[in-house]
Amino acid sequence: MLKLERILIDLKRNKKNQNKDTTSDYFLASNRLTWWAVGASLIAANISAEQIIGMSGSGYKIGLGIASYEWMAAITLILVAKFIMPIFLKKGIYTMPQFLEQRYDKRVRTVMAVFWLIVYVFVNLTSILYLGALALENIMGIPMMWGIVGLAIFAAAYSIRGGLKSVAWTDILQVILLIGGGLVTTYVALNMVSGGNGPFQGLTTLFNGASDKFNMIITRKENPEVWKDLSGIGVLIGGLWIANISYWGFNQYIIQRGLAAKSINEAQKGMIFAAFLKLLIPLIVVIPGIAAFYMHSHGIGNLNIAKPDDAYPALVSLLPIGVKGLAFAALTAAIVSSLASMLNSTSTIFTLDIYKTHTKKEVSEKQLVNIGRLTSLVALVIAVFTARPFLGGLDQAFQFIQEFTGFVSPGVCVIFLLGIFWKKMSANAALWSAILTFVLSAAFKFLFPGLPFLWRMALVFVVLCLIAMIISYIDNSKNDDSKAIKLSKDIFHTSTTFNVWALVISAFVAVLYIVFW
Repeated sequence: MLKLERILIDLKRNKKNQNKDTTSDYFLASNRLTWWAVGASLIAANISAEQIIGMSGSGYKIGLGIASYEWMAAITLILVAKFIMPIFLKKGIYTMPQFLEQRYDKRVRTVMAVFWLIVYVFVNLTSILYLGALALENIMGIPMMWGIVGLAIFAAAYSIRGGLKSVAWTDILQVILLIGGGLVTTYVALNMVSGGNGPFQGLTTLFNGASDKFNMIITRKENPEVWKDLSGIGVLIGGLWIANISYWGFNQYIIQRGLAAKSINEAQKGMIFAAFLKLLIPLIVVIPGIAAFYMHSHGIGNLNIAKPDDAYPALVSLLPIGVKGLAFAALTAAIVSSLASMLNSTSTIFTLDIYKTHTKKEVSEKQLVNIGRLTSLVALVIAVFTARPFLGGLDQAFQFIQEFTGFVSPGVCVIFLLGIFWKKMSANAALWSAILTFVLSAAFKFLFPGLPFLWRMALVFVVLCLIAMIISYIDNSKNDDSKAIKLSKDIFHTSTTFNVWALVISAFVAVLYIVFW
């Protein structure tokens, strides 16, 4: 009888706690995400208008080479799942800046928190809103500003109230729409290319009629204009690694999904699931761009394309009514899910890394959640009014996003990678890396305007590593840093299932590069 009473008391207490707003629930979904929720949410957060519209535009102009961002990301996800995620989960952190304070000090935490907030609001949120509204304008005839406002309201409707839990579980449905609708759009586009003879014949026609669009490694001699965006072998050994590791390993709005997992095993399985889905994404976002290029150059469908980013919307406008609705639903789902994810991460960083750490008064859990909601709303309003002025004149918004987030990426990688794997890395070295990543990136862009931004990122990374090592040796000449992370072999142990899938995915990526070299 006493045992039954205790059970009833526990149930009542749990029900009462579930009705309370807590930071764990709002920002980390109460650490209840399963592997399939983690993987689906990762892809939903990642794939948005900048991929569907922007990457299709780059596929139209550049070709399959732009798929390196997706296929190399699959390998990066495997590395992050095995070597980075276990450390973050062991630390029990909510945010990336929080980890930086644990490893370095509050100065580094604050500086990087401010950097990320600026990038999230003025680069990521604005690009998602602008490219999404561009698609709505071209497909449905909705005026640009109304499209921006409508998408903002749609995303705010569930993400601001429910937090990461609402975002992550909604992402599962949205990923199904995204992949299903995207594949149907690709099928119809390839069928149009083949003149109704099926998608496989359409793919063959593309490969034969636009063979220059199927090179993964683009040399300067073959295509000097495209080489500036995808600098040859640089996609394999250069700055693309810096961009990918920074994005997938240390980016709050991506890594937050792993932090919200039930366990390290669930987080790793979710990331390997996301890596598998990454292999499919070029079929959804790059091949349609190449198909639009072929159709436009051969007068098929009378596509209205004034600039590369018009490719996907123009293609969707030719689809049959039912298919167009599915493609539109997939596109909207991708846009809204990424907006919601970005809003939640923006509010997480501001609330926990700026407001909570710098306020002198005691703040309750409910107050922190309300601050998070208000932050999301303010960030969204700022993005609504800056989206069109910032991005309205660009031909390829995807390349703009990659280049200017690349101003931050080298410093982020130096701070985290050396901080995790090198015990002498000091707080002063991390702080200077955070500051100089902008300064050096801007200096190299100004002094060497012809240098591709992927190589510039790699060069800045190397220079920052040298500077960080010099400063660290000055600070910690005899001993390791007092806050150095103690690593052990068992922390990097992964399951047999993870290892098998990691090998399969890596082998598949290698085959893709060999075939399309």
